[in-house]
Amino acid sequence: MTRLIGITRPAPGDWKLTQLGWIFSLAIFILGTSAALLGRWVEEGGPRKAMFTAAWCFGDGFLVSALGVHLHQLWIIYLGYGFIGGIGLGLGYISPVSTLIKWFPDRPGMAIMGFGGAAFIAAPLSVWLMTRFSTPSHIGVGETLVVLGLIYLCFMMVGAAIVRVPAPGWAPAGYVASAQPKPLVTTQHVYVYDALRTPQFWLIWWILCLNVTAGIGVLSQASAMSQEMFGGRITAVAASGLVGLFSLFNMGGRFAWSSISDYIGRKNTYFLFFALGTLLYALVPYAGSVGSVGLFVLCYAIIFSMYGGGFATVPAYLRDMFGTRYVGAIHGLLLTAWSMAGIFGPVLVNYIRQYNITHGVARAQAYNVTMYVMAALLIIGFICNVFVRFVHERFHMRAVHADVEVEGAPVFGRQ
Repeated sequence: MTRLIGITRPAPGDWKLTQLGWIFSLAIFILGTSAALLGRWVEEGGPRKAMFTAAWCFGDGFLVSALGVHLHQLWIIYLGYGFIGGIGLGLGYISPVSTLIKWFPDRPGMAIMGFGGAAFIAAPLSVWLMTRFSTPSHIGVGETLVVLGLIYLCFMMVGAAIVRVPAPGWAPAGYVASAQPKPLVTTQHVYVYDALRTPQFWLIWWILCLNVTAGIGVLSQASAMSQEMFGGRITAVAASGLVGLFSLFNMGGRFAWSSISDYIGRKNTYFLFFALGTLLYALVPYAGSVGSVGLFVLCYAIIFSMYGGGFATVPAYLRDMFGTRYVGAIHGLLLTAWSMAGIFGPVLVNYIRQYNITHGVARAQAYNVTMYVMAALLIIGFICNVFVRFVHERFHMRAVHADVEVEGAPVFGRQ
């Protein structure tokens, strides 16, 4: 999209990478905002309505973006993929996650695994479609967006049609009997809005925000970064393959790390994320300086596994802190951390890169400072994780009658 006019290289009138980065940032910001605002509607109205709405918003976001490419109007793409598509992303994220957690309470990582694995299909499919639609005088971005929008709309509609929720109180056979008490896991419940008054919510908010900021910044530019750091050795096709590989680690990390957290605890799992992530981000500039593609790929494969693992582990972290009754709604509120990270991460990567290039730094070294900044953010996240403790009992719900509600809030003798 930086060569829509110039075709082979950017020309006057083409968009800069810093401008295009805001498409992704806006979409992620709206994802978290819509999840926070509409999370309770998803829980009360059921997943089918939410998935139906998500399908139309996400599909239409691609079609509107295609119009923006055709007219060469960036604000239309902001509106299409960023705003309308972002709403579809938010609803399309929390509705299956909430539903699958109900079906698989013993395997919460499975619920979020599919979201991370999508790039394994989407990245090479997008490159193939653009190849099919491109000509010597035209890049097939607009047509690709149309086809992708229609494909996503159809598949998401199928999902909305067949989705079901389990009966109240349903659990896998043996799940309750096999559950064992674990450290830092509460047996109490915290009301959704009381959770906002606890330091634990805001510590976990920053933990998620910092972990995602570091990951999403490189995720949004993984293809361009790999090509620039290893100019001539990694082509656009090879870069799309790397994005697909990283998406596999993103997906696998959601399952593997969440499963590991069941044994070592969520807090210890995040300690691993931050400690190992700091080391890996600091190693990336070294990999570029010695020209080691293998070390670069290894670092980012593990980084993306922890990026995905952070998303899969945080619902269980919230469940451990605040109980199960309102964990879905609390999770929706926490996703505002993803919204902010969706701005911080790409902005840090894109603007620091542009600043370095403007001041004469070679493209292969333009990301070095950013990697050290990401490592520093993870150190701050490590410190936040240190201070996570049990939620004080004054925030616990004390049931008077579980079925009685006053002005929409259950009566639990809340303080």
